[in-house]
Amino acid sequence: MIVIENKSIRNFFRISIPVMFIPLTIFIGTTLVSEKKHLIISFSVVLLSLLFFISGIEKKNIGTRRLVIVSAMTALCVVGRFIPFFQPITALTIITAIYLGGESGFMVGASAAFISNFYFGQGPWTPFQMFSWGCIGLIAGLFSKQLVKSKFLLVLFGVLSGVLYSMIMDVWSTLIYNGSFSLQFYIATVITAFPHTVLYSVSNFIFLFFCSNSFGKKLNRIKIKYGI
Repeated sequence: MIVIENKSIRNFFRISIPVMFIPLTIFIGTTLVSEKKHLIISFSVVLLSLLFFISGIEKKNIGTRRLVIVSAMTALCVVGRFIPFFQPITALTIITAIYLGGESGFMVGASAAFISNFYFGQGPWTPFQMFSWGCIGLIAGLFSKQLVKSKFLLVLFGVLSGVLYSMIMDVWSTLIYNGSFSLQFYIATVITAFPHTVLYSVSNFIFLFFCSNSFGKKLNRIKIKYGI
């Protein structure tokens, strides 16, 4: 497991990758690169997500153990996407983030979208899905202390995450179908996608309300056992 020892470089990557490098990569892929090369953009986002994950690791042995858990949570997310209508990928990403950190949450959300789309269909929408779920994981990690303590805040965050995911994906829809970003077209897209947004939010509410405690206890035991 590669570890970045310089703290300043780690902090630079932890801030610049989700805020600047990944959005810039997606923007370039959407506006300047042919849609047929969407896999290159998606793979670039995967590599940046991995670098972001590594930037949050200080010790090699801890990083390796965390990567194993992140891989397992990613696998659960991929399998969960096969559940009709109610997909737990957002909820599992949030749970990962609040117990293992925002970098881990971002990695799970982004990689789960990329891997599962080899079955559900890769396309220019994949980088947006990766970024959407990754951002939800990152935000959950930033507010992990509050979300762990309050089930109400956790399920509320899950509901809002469904809205956030849908609104980010609506940006892609606007860019693709309108040719450029138009606020009027974007608002129309948001309104049209409202039923799907409600479904995302309800799904997140159900999984977080009923499953967050059991998953949280297991992750806590693993953290204590392996010193993560």
